[in-house]
Amino acid sequence: MKVAISLALLGATSALAAKASLSSVKRVTNLPIVPNKFIVEVSDASEIPSKRALGTPHEQLYQSLRERKISFNVHKEYDAPGVFIGASLSLNNTQDVANILKADGVIGIQPVRTFPRPVPVLLKKVSLGDPGLPDSESTHITTGVDKLHAKGITGKGIKIGILDTGTDYTHPFLGGGFGPGFKVAGGFDLVGDDYTGENAPMPDPDPLDQCSGHGTHVAGIVGANPGNEFNISGVAYDATIFSYRVFGCTGVVQDDVLVDALLMGAKAGMDILTMSLGGADGWTESVSSVVSSRIAASGTIVTIAASNDGASGAWFTSSPGNAINAISVASSDNTVIPLQSLTVSGVTHDPITYYDTFPLPVVGTLPLYATSNDTTVVDDACNPLPASTPDLSGFAVLVRRGTCTFAQKLANIAAFGGNTTLIYDNGSGFAAIDVGNFSAVLIQAEDGVFLAQQFAAGAHISVSFPQSGGAVQFPAPTGGLVSTFTSYGPTNDVFFKPAITAPGGNILSTFPVPLGSWALFSGTSMATPFMAGSAALVLSVKGKSPAVARGARTLFQSTAKPISSSLTDGDPFQTAAQQGAGLVQVFDAIFGTTTLSRTELILNDTAHFAGPQKFTVQNTGKTVKTYTLSHVPAGTAVTFEAGSILPEIGPVPLSTDFASVTFNGGKFTLQPGQSHDVVATITPPKGVDATTFPVYSGFIFVTSGTESVHATYLGVAASLKNAHSVDDTDEIFGVDLPALLDSQGNVQDGPVNYTFVGEDAPTVVWRQAFGTPLLLLDLVSSDIQFTGTLNKRAPISFTSPHNGGTFAKVPTVGPILQVPWLGRNDLVEIPEYTELLENTFANGTVIPNGSYKVLLRSLRVTGDPTNEADYESWLSPVFGVAA
Repeated sequence: MKVAISLALLGATSALAAKASLSSVKRVTNLPIVPNKFIVEVSDASEIPSKRALGTPHEQLYQSLRERKISFNVHKEYDAPGVFIGASLSLNNTQDVANILKADGVIGIQPVRTFPRPVPVLLKKVSLGDPGLPDSESTHITTGVDKLHAKGITGKGIKIGILDTGTDYTHPFLGGGFGPGFKVAGGFDLVGDDYTGENAPMPDPDPLDQCSGHGTHVAGIVGANPGNEFNISGVAYDATIFSYRVFGCTGVVQDDVLVDALLMGAKAGMDILTMSLGGADGWTESVSSVVSSRIAASGTIVTIAASNDGASGAWFTSSPGNAINAISVASSDNTVIPLQSLTVSGVTHDPITYYDTFPLPVVGTLPLYATSNDTTVVDDACNPLPASTPDLSGFAVLVRRGTCTFAQKLANIAAFGGNTTLIYDNGSGFAAIDVGNFSAVLIQAEDGVFLAQQFAAGAHISVSFPQSGGAVQFPAPTGGLVSTFTSYGPTNDVFFKPAITAPGGNILSTFPVPLGSWALFSGTSMATPFMAGSAALVLSVKGKSPAVARGARTLFQSTAKPISSSLTDGDPFQTAAQQGAGLVQVFDAIFGTTTLSRTELILNDTAHFAGPQKFTVQNTGKTVKTYTLSHVPAGTAVTFEAGSILPEIGPVPLSTDFASVTFNGGKFTLQPGQSHDVVATITPPKGVDATTFPVYSGFIFVTSGTESVHATYLGVAASLKNAHSVDDTDEIFGVDLPALLDSQGNVQDGPVNYTFVGEDAPTVVWRQAFGTPLLLLDLVSSDIQFTGTLNKRAPISFTSPHNGGTFAKVPTVGPILQVPWLGRNDLVEIPEYTELLENTFANGTVIPNGSYKVLLRSLRVTGDPTNEADYESWLSPVFGVAA
């Protein structure tokens, strides 16, 4: 007999405009955990003296497991006293998890989870030697890095470990070699080219990456040498890089590999570890998050990407970036966009900017031909061009944007030989467009109207595309703002993520030589190495002591520059749930003379409210200073739809329902070296709709003359225990959830027998409307009379008694699934989490023939796992196992 119960945790559509199809449920396993594989943490041998004779903590663990007749295989051992001691194991019987927890010296056990490979929001490859790119040092200017470079502060003597796809150290501006004496002085490949996350790693000492490129781009942001043709430099270009490769050429990574790499980097004496990777889970509890946090607490700075899920709304933070003591990094858009310009002859006009990073590869001068003389035409070239159209192969063709796709317009132009096209905007926006394989660029509306009108008037216009000298530093329309792709926090346990913002939108950096040597990327992946480089500059000036490293995040946050929610005067600051404390100001972090003891003031939710917040201000300068306290609120993030259990998708709407703050005195004077305690009493916004779970935040400024530092506060104007954990609406599929589907994908509303042969098996479908600390699925007897909190119909009852545990006095037959720290589902894509079981319970025993129901339980945030009342529950209709 082969039992195949498919368990699916499904997402939703982007705007809920259309219902998803129940037939989309796939009979595969794609929960972000690895079946039967766990990471076990154990105590140091010195903490269990009665077991010393058994040898190392690992030998003690294995002996204890054998005594309990637990069958296991060891994948990795971790031996970092004071940080993490344990092992990655596969278990033949997952029910042994409970027995392992009883073993001497075992601290905890968690399933191994997977993390997707980092994918930039924007990726544009470039060939080596492409001329004309404008100075990309704009990111250094907005953060004060340029002033530090001018002082000769470039990160010399600092070691930075990069956990990523590896590095192409053959790149001439990454040192051109590997090993002592080179920029990339060391590291390790923990996985090999062929590793996908589903096969065994094949480690080797060489972290060379020439198949992916992400890690090479990251390395260039940290430390690319100046003097290249693009006039860029790494933030800390004299720092030493160590490359730890954790991704193969394709696929994902398991977090037991990440833990191994983190501990390897820490043991090798890295001053900074940086990871531009992660996956949404909303919790601080993943093993890689916990290990990252402990390493940071021990005195190594750890910077981690906040991730690129901004469209998915709030409460969607990423691990391992959720590590409590690490620096989770948001992205801001570059203030300039590197574009190109064309020249016009035949009429008087300034060079015209077109939206491309590099020159259109057109040599010589081309006469202009407009497909329409009407500058208001809405469907220009959407239909086949007139038969009277000349051969366009020798022209630059001008066409207006609108109505149909760019590809359709360009195909109609290509039908007459046109191979170079200028598309002029119709008011939709001057931004990047996708023209496929056609040679076409976008110009601004006013430039296109001018050219079309001159053409209609009979002017003989020609254009040319300079292959050098045509670069333009075009002001970015969102320059300096938080990149919309940046994920929103806070964590489900209300930790302050992201922590800070750094430039990550439109960043030019190094790329593997075989793939072109240079590339333009956007993502929090780019902001994170910028932050790592910034940390290197701080350590190179202030010293590498653990105290300096542990205080770095506070130093960066206190001196950061809060970012507005828009470029419109009067609009509030962006919520701290997306920007953290603001844009990093590295020069001020190093040379500021006022420090704060705390910069993250976490107020929690209303059930655990912590309104009075205390922090200490110290004058570290050489003169007397008089300080003034002030409060500037950020926009309050409305994180859930009003009247709904579904989250708001990004950009998350902001309200002006602000918190208020009072102080224990608004002004004080400090002598050099003197300190003062500030007590800020923060009152949540009044009259807000608690069902929207508003996240309020703001900044408490401490100002003396031109110097200003700040602490950032964040809280939730609702009780998180009231957040619905499981979606019980019909918003997604047009049927109430959760649901039991039959083998045809239809909702089962009466008893059905299944043979579990081939596809003849039921499917449980549910969605997480909010994260849960614990998700449980169990089989229960079919004759029970329990109605779950999520059931809208009375359960159907058969009589078929079974023995087992209980929930709400309901006997449980056996477990199907147990997942800790599960994040909520996305509303932007339709991700399906499915669990495909064979003929066993989770403990490996065969499910006997009989009649059953599925009991689903989801623990609410802040709920007590031992209190049945804190679980949302659902009971399925009856189904029969008739194998």
